[in-house]
Amino acid sequence: MDKDKNKIKLTSSEIGSLWMEYVNGTMTDQVNRYMFSIIEDESIKEIFDDAIKTFEKQKNEIITFIENEGFPVPIGFTESDLNIGAERLFTDIFCLQYLHIMTLHGLLGHTSSLSVSVREDLRYFYDSCDNDGKRMYHQTVELMLEKGIFQRDPLFYPSKNPEYVSSQDFTDGILGKGRRIAAPEIISLSFNLKKSIMAKALSIGFSQVTQSKEVRKFLADTEKTSDTQIQALSKIMHKDNLPIPRSIETEVTVSTDSPFSDKLMLYHIGFLFQTAQAYQGVGLATAMRTDLVTTYESIILKNLMVTKKWFNLMVENKWLEQPPLAPNRKEISQDKS
Repeated sequence: MDKDKNKIKLTSSEIGSLWMEYVNGTMTDQVNRYMFSIIEDESIKEIFDDAIKTFEKQKNEIITFIENEGFPVPIGFTESDLNIGAERLFTDIFCLQYLHIMTLHGLLGHTSSLSVSVREDLRYFYDSCDNDGKRMYHQTVELMLEKGIFQRDPLFYPSKNPEYVSSQDFTDGILGKGRRIAAPEIISLSFNLKKSIMAKALSIGFSQVTQSKEVRKFLADTEKTSDTQIQALSKIMHKDNLPIPRSIETEVTVSTDSPFSDKLMLYHIGFLFQTAQAYQGVGLATAMRTDLVTTYESIILKNLMVTKKWFNLMVENKWLEQPPLAPNRKEISQDKS
């Protein structure tokens, strides 16, 4: 890499991507460290060890990027948000499925960060992060397949010849006389179902151990919201006699001993609901059936309401860290005399 190219100041988008990678990464890292401490299965434990070491390397590089630009390193999440030694809250199988889902988040996050990066050293950094994420994806999928807990998406059977859409009825899915679900629509349906299933299970687990009544009430609401979304998306799959991913609530124990700070747990659920809106937006954009369109619109609207409550609760507790802001030109130009 040409060192002179890397003396160019990072743009606001590049700083923003680093800031988000740090905050979200440190959150996930604390959860991974807790799970590593309770996992008994050596094959699962080994992958978590890899994930922890990989992020430690990435974290140090992110800190260097931020400090070299003169910005303060975010607070993010630290050991103060973790209670190693807390009673087991999740089974080993849950931990593996959690790492798989969060790896998917990481892969998409690294790709987004790469897409807004121009400076050469930052592009190569995110490229390496993407490679780390792909390695972790292969590891989690292979181990889940080995343990028989990876549920593949539904199988379709091939038609003899390619065809064109020949009727306006192609968009009809409400009255039951429309066409069956299309393969491109399954992508988002399946992905959003899996993410909602994880959000519901985490909401259940976190609500058992949180110390705050306000946070507990919010988590109870997010559990219901996730369940409603699971039911709505599952109904569409059931209509065509297609299998849905299994629930994982039973992989959450009955522990009431909190391994995490309320700040971390509340932020985590908010993160899942915020990122879900992007994936649901993709589902809406690819939906070609009216019942899918209305379902996604309803889900996205509800998630916006949830994230608004989440924002207010985070601000009230002074848990929401402020990202770098654009300069206030009006304030700068004021006469200080």
